Amino acid sequence: MGKTISCSVLLALISCFYLLFATALDIITPSKSIKDPDVIISQNGVFRLGFFSLANSTNRYVGILYNQIPVQTVVWVANRNRPLKDSSGILNISDDGNLVVSNGKAEVLWSSHVNNTAPNATTAQLLDSGNLVLSNGEDGASSLWESFEDPSNAFIETMKISTDVKTGRKVELKSWKSIDDPSDGNFSFGIEPFNIRELVIRNNNQLYFRSGPWNGNIFIGLLYMYTDNLDGFETVYIDGFYIVADNQQQTYYITYEFSDNSRLRYYELDSQGKFFERKWDAGKGDWINRYSASQTESSVYGQCGAFGICDLTKQPICSCLKGFKPRNIEEWSRGNWSSGCFRTTPLQCQRDKNNGSEAGQGDNDGFLKLKTMKVPVFPNRSSINNGECKDQCMKNCSCVAYAYDAGIGCMFWSGDLIDMQKFSTHGVDLYIRLPSSELDKGKSTKVIVITAVIVGIVTITIIMLFLWCWMAKRRGRKPKHKQIKLQLNKGNAMTKFSSENVVENPIGVKLQQLRLFNFDELATATSNFDHAKKLGQGGFGPVYRGTLGDEKEIAVKRLSKASGQGLEEFMNEVEVISRLQHRNLVKLLGCCVEAEEKMLVYEYMPNKSLDAFVFDPIKQNVLDWSKRFKIIEGISRGLLYLHRDSRLKIIHRDLKPSNVLLDQELNPKISDFGMARIFGGDENQANTKRVVGTYGYMSPEYAIQGRFSEKSDVFSFGVLLLEIVSGRKNTSFFNNPDYFSLLEYVWKLWNEGNIWSLVDKVVLEPKSNSKKEKEIKRCIHIGLLCVQEYANDRPTMSVVVSMLNNEIPNFKTPKQPAFTQTPLITHNVQNRASLNDVTLTDFDGR
Repeated sequence: MGKTISCSVLLALISCFYLLFATALDIITPSKSIKDPDVIISQNGVFRLGFFSLANSTNRYVGILYNQIPVQTVVWVANRNRPLKDSSGILNISDDGNLVVSNGKAEVLWSSHVNNTAPNATTAQLLDSGNLVLSNGEDGASSLWESFEDPSNAFIETMKISTDVKTGRKVELKSWKSIDDPSDGNFSFGIEPFNIRELVIRNNNQLYFRSGPWNGNIFIGLLYMYTDNLDGFETVYIDGFYIVADNQQQTYYITYEFSDNSRLRYYELDSQGKFFERKWDAGKGDWINRYSASQTESSVYGQCGAFGICDLTKQPICSCLKGFKPRNIEEWSRGNWSSGCFRTTPLQCQRDKNNGSEAGQGDNDGFLKLKTMKVPVFPNRSSINNGECKDQCMKNCSCVAYAYDAGIGCMFWSGDLIDMQKFSTHGVDLYIRLPSSELDKGKSTKVIVITAVIVGIVTITIIMLFLWCWMAKRRGRKPKHKQIKLQLNKGNAMTKFSSENVVENPIGVKLQQLRLFNFDELATATSNFDHAKKLGQGGFGPVYRGTLGDEKEIAVKRLSKASGQGLEEFMNEVEVISRLQHRNLVKLLGCCVEAEEKMLVYEYMPNKSLDAFVFDPIKQNVLDWSKRFKIIEGISRGLLYLHRDSRLKIIHRDLKPSNVLLDQELNPKISDFGMARIFGGDENQANTKRVVGTYGYMSPEYAIQGRFSEKSDVFSFGVLLLEIVSGRKNTSFFNNPDYFSLLEYVWKLWNEGNIWSLVDKVVLEPKSNSKKEKEIKRCIHIGLLCVQEYANDRPTMSVVVSMLNNEIPNFKTPKQPAFTQTPLITHNVQNRASLNDVTLTDFDGR
């Protein structure tokens, strides 16, 4: 899809082009249209909407493209089937309120095709998500049409691929005809409910590829979804993708949203029917494509026919299951396996039925275990326990196979088994029903081998027994801490908190006083971690809303395998905040450590995190200045408590909007203490070789030299304060040619005496009063004092609180903030450099 334009001269021309024609507005109205070559750009500059041509074509199209990527990358095309032949095109809202593309002859080449009752009040807005929304301006929120509901061949974050079983309406991707022709191709990508939801690719409406059933976390037929790192792609599928099903309305959709926003990636269906991931590599200046590890020639649906199994490690790749033979030997010999296989010996239960037996259950039938398999299509699902799957299948003569997955339950198949594949790793165990005569074959050939093995084992066992007795006399008893570690590795992590092994942390907190939840209790509270109860997504992992048996609402933070954090950060958070008590700190209620599961249980915050309000174009209207100032004061008091008023000084090290939660009254509570560090005695500063936190909120001495102190938190607070005032993310200036960061933008406006251009327009309405203006000016001044480059120049949190309360009348003049000159750390995450082998780690909050 995206054609690479590598010539530096051409890039310079493109830059000039946008300077001439681009507009900062992101909205089309009945009186404002887009004429070729004009564009509109989303609020934070992520996407642009306008006219473009592909590399080997003179045709003109209207589409949505990544705006900050130097390689032309198209994610949506309007007039894909009716291109413009010249540059006379126009995109506007027509008299009937539709969004239309027309040429110089006023011929409509594409339309949104909606019935609009208020055409004169209609607007179309391009969002930073890449969604183009046509809405009725009467209430400003009535969506009439969205590009996300009429996609091309790109699947980007927050887009929904859906199926409505009742109406038959589907939202699905449609491939391009070729890399230079975006018109409708042969392939489509969508979600099919079947008996269990699956993703499918169709070739001219014929099933071409299927993902295998969804188990609540992954599609079990997509091998790469199991992989943590493959070919440089750090996947986070378990935390990113999810399916929502409305069984009453019979609607289903899949969407995704990654917790790691620093890496730009999306998915594409190409003209050959391959669905692949595209990840931007800033170092190479190009996209890196990765095709599904299981979407190969053998994964074409039904290629090996009924009861045929595909195995890429063998030649030929198709073979029949044990107890089956090719239905057409001649075709199989030519490499055409579509005719499939047939059973050579009938099942015992079938013979019993034919003989009039009352049982007809085939007690002499058995099951052949096939490991690491992609299961066949069209399974029937049952929620019975794993141990009952075999018995249930055995009782039903029509059941020819079963499998079990913890997220799905038992799966049963009757009739032909189609689209099976052998994986080298992962997959599930598939049990094929066979008559006992087939299972007994080969047993006689194993008797000699088994006998020899038994004799060898007995001999070795006797020798080992003598050695063990000798060594046992020399071994002392293992230290108790090693026994505890062994029990932890075996999954009995609660031993670590037992009464015999009380762990005392630096502030005197006995962890045995913390409530210890078991996994089943939290699974029940969250409806088995149902996505409908998911509150958000952070670097630690997903956070779920739950209700305990006593009706108490909780928030459960579940450590994910894809998280960059581990047991060290988990234990650190437990130790730091288990006994901290302050109205502006989130309260930890307990934890759970079982096997590989690590979870923290907090008080429930109904309004989620601050970033969900202050950066949301709709919710930010709730935050007038009085509420924002109240939030700023609350955060400052919480930090002051950590730095000065708690028993020992605590440095948070990861303060940002997503780590500030809001209760029912929008009171702020600081959360996520996994990166926090405790200072003892008279310590004021420490060094670390492992820099952790979030780029954009880290002070320069911490990011570059690994030195942190309470002034590091002051810097983060300053960035956060300026974000609250402006309603803009510090990272929203990524790739901005004029400003490196929000701090540079604020500093320029401050020096120009134009600070009101910084303030969020929501804050300025209604008309300002003198008290509010003074508070806003004071906050901006404080924010600039907090983000000064040198730590000694920044105020302490006690001084900040006094300044916010207007207890200090005169403020110092701020010096130039950090990161406002040629950056020591570039925007390119992969090219970041630091001294003394310091590593930068990103953790994006929920």
